[in-house]
Amino acid sequence: MTLRLHNNLTRQVEPFAPLDPACPTMYLCGPTVYNYVHIGNARGPVVFGVLAALLKRRFGGLRYARNITDIDDKINASAKELGVPITTITDKYAAAYREDMAGLGVVPQDLQPEATAHVPHIIAMIERLIERGHAYAAEGHVLFAVATFDGYGKLSRRDPDEMLAGARVEVAPYKRDAGDFVLWKPSTDDLPGWDSPWGRGRPGWHIECSAMIEAIFGETIDIHAGGVDLQFPHHENEIAQSECAHGGKVFARFWLHNGMLNFGGAKMSKSVGNVERVHELLKQHPPEALRYALISAHYRQPLEWSDALVEQSVRTLDRLYGTLRDLAGVRAEARIPDTVEAALDDDLNTPQALAELARIAGEARKAASDQDRTRLKSELLGAGLALGLLQQDSADWFGRGASVDDDVRIQGLIDERNEAKKNRDFGRSDAIRDQLAAEGVMLEDTAQGVRWKRG
Repeated sequence: MTLRLHNNLTRQVEPFAPLDPACPTMYLCGPTVYNYVHIGNARGPVVFGVLAALLKRRFGGLRYARNITDIDDKINASAKELGVPITTITDKYAAAYREDMAGLGVVPQDLQPEATAHVPHIIAMIERLIERGHAYAAEGHVLFAVATFDGYGKLSRRDPDEMLAGARVEVAPYKRDAGDFVLWKPSTDDLPGWDSPWGRGRPGWHIECSAMIEAIFGETIDIHAGGVDLQFPHHENEIAQSECAHGGKVFARFWLHNGMLNFGGAKMSKSVGNVERVHELLKQHPPEALRYALISAHYRQPLEWSDALVEQSVRTLDRLYGTLRDLAGVRAEARIPDTVEAALDDDLNTPQALAELARIAGEARKAASDQDRTRLKSELLGAGLALGLLQQDSADWFGRGASVDDDVRIQGLIDERNEAKKNRDFGRSDAIRDQLAAEGVMLEDTAQGVRWKRG
């Protein structure tokens, strides 16, 4: 099987082969840690985590990095408002981010570089860009001269003049050209800063990723991934400064971008305020259902986030775990089916892989022979493994949140079922019975009323 990925640099699906046949390299833009991340920020780590696992299976190794941006004006503003050092903010929210991603089943990547640990690398890269005529110092700032890089715009496919209209460009008198972007900026005494040849200051956002990638991987990586909202200007600027610093060598061979999450018909964004924070969602819903929802659409397409999507994911997982519960007496080892691998080889087609997962579960429920039941349970576990699903015991899944509050919820559903039967709404009555059965709640109709117990 050949892995094929959509390369945003060429706008084509291409066969993927790493520079090192035994160990691909991949970098994913991580969070700016000044607050809890929203569920849209989790889509990249989840879907590209599926890709990371596939790359390890296919090539035997992988060097995978996801950074932490801990130098940023939003962090500075938050620290200043609270009267604390920036590390108080960044340490708290970096830890929360890692905890939230673990809750979603994201396997920690091999490398987790932080911008503050790479300031010497950043300064060295800026010095090189100045020496080669691609950057210039002005009034304590250092700016990249966009006009010196002929390839500017090749990722986003925009004309440089047109890009200026859509970019958040600070027009300043010290800029030679309005499109030039900041590599280094001065810091006042009340802001974090580092000594540099241009005075005390701090790096711009774009140069941080370029310097971290160079320090970890060298001049060229196989895959650079991130949200499509980063394509311009962040990724475009990464290409410009990295290729100019490396004498024109290719920076990233494949560019992969995940689509945005929409909420209420608009892109989920902290600035807009229409966000669902992972930290809270993990308390409200089964984490595995959140993960299922995030991979339910193809990673390049937008995904409409809603409570209904999460609830549907819960119901689907109920059926899948119900199948595993029915097969509890069957001994089987996980084996990833070829059909699931083929779906993931097709530009990480997780919806097709989930369809295969459902198909296998359907066959398993109908299987009559011990041989078929063993084979299908093995495939069901393997398909789940490839997607980061079905890795807990079915009893744990159905026993989640068992508490007084859960007892009240169950009794409420039973009361609703009784009312539906009185109203001869047998469809709703059966649906509630099936829902509770999938959760492991058995109902018994008696002359004294309905009794229930957990299976």
